[in-house]
Amino acid sequence: MASRAELSRKRKRRRDFIRKVVSYAVLCLIALAMVGPFVWMVSTSFKEKDDVMTRETHIIPWRVFHYLKTAEGLRRIRLLSDNGEVARIREIRKDGTVGSLLTVPSKDVVSKGKYYLRVQNYPEAWRVANLGRAYINTIIIAFCITFGKVLTSSLAAFAFARLDFPGRDKLFLAYLGTMMIPETVTLIPLFAIFRKLPEFLNATFHTRYFTAPLYLGDWFVGTPMGVDSYFSLIAPGLFTAYGTFMLRQFFMSIPRDLEDAARIDGCGSLVIWWKIILPLSKPAMITLVIFTFMGSWRMFVWPLVIVDNPKMMPLSVVLKLFQDQYSVDMTLLMAASVIALIPILIVYVGGQKYFTEGILLGAVKG
Repeated sequence: MASRAELSRKRKRRRDFIRKVVSYAVLCLIALAMVGPFVWMVSTSFKEKDDVMTRETHIIPWRVFHYLKTAEGLRRIRLLSDNGEVARIREIRKDGTVGSLLTVPSKDVVSKGKYYLRVQNYPEAWRVANLGRAYINTIIIAFCITFGKVLTSSLAAFAFARLDFPGRDKLFLAYLGTMMIPETVTLIPLFAIFRKLPEFLNATFHTRYFTAPLYLGDWFVGTPMGVDSYFSLIAPGLFTAYGTFMLRQFFMSIPRDLEDAARIDGCGSLVIWWKIILPLSKPAMITLVIFTFMGSWRMFVWPLVIVDNPKMMPLSVVLKLFQDQYSVDMTLLMAASVIALIPILIVYVGGQKYFTEGILLGAVKG
């Protein structure tokens, strides 16, 4: 007969086993919910349009292909109807376009189910939406915003963490308070400012330069300021209270002895920021770079408001061109989405080590 202590151990092992099973089941469901949409996006990007919304779901695209027996061999067709004696078909040419309507004996029609990958969706999506220009626009916007935001955040964080001046803490709290204001609240005032600013400068300097279209050879590069300009797309994203807060918390954890030693050697504040603080803050800086790059790459609402010319649109706005009032070209939209997602995956995978390290350091030392 088992002792009471042994029964207690068995119950404890049983509870631990049940707890682990439930934990793994919940984690698997969460992982499936996160990965599922991504898998569906990639799968749809390789499908025919007719196979997107079907009763049967296939992760790897699968469909029944119909062929017509000819003297040269099997030729792919589209089967419209078949009563067992005659079949109505439409030819499919080698370039994928449809040909003439034909009526043939049913015995000459052959059907085969097989897996396939329609890779033509990718070059077609690239060509239809002019993704090359959108890629260049997005790269310019993302790199400028990332560089500017990291620069301004590190300078502001250094001032709030290391410099003593009257009202420093109150000013920092007021700066943090801007994080409480939703972006949609400032959208219309921001648009009015950037819309009227070039007109004001034109009137002030008696010129039309600030609203004139600019060209680099035959390449349209927008206007200097206002609607359809890189300036309006980039300038509002150069400052962030969140980045300042995160870097300030990290800068405060760096020993002051290093700063004092540098000041004894004659270094000024900017030299200390550049040669001591920034090199020691590599994980936090890279974390902010990843956050900022991902955010600016996916930026949608502000470019949608401030850009009218399709040549100035970034990828996030161009993807909307695949959707009209009544329909969505889902296969090309998913192919374009995969193309737009590649740089974010590269940045995240490349900086994942520093990303995780920076989050942990900020959490512990903050």
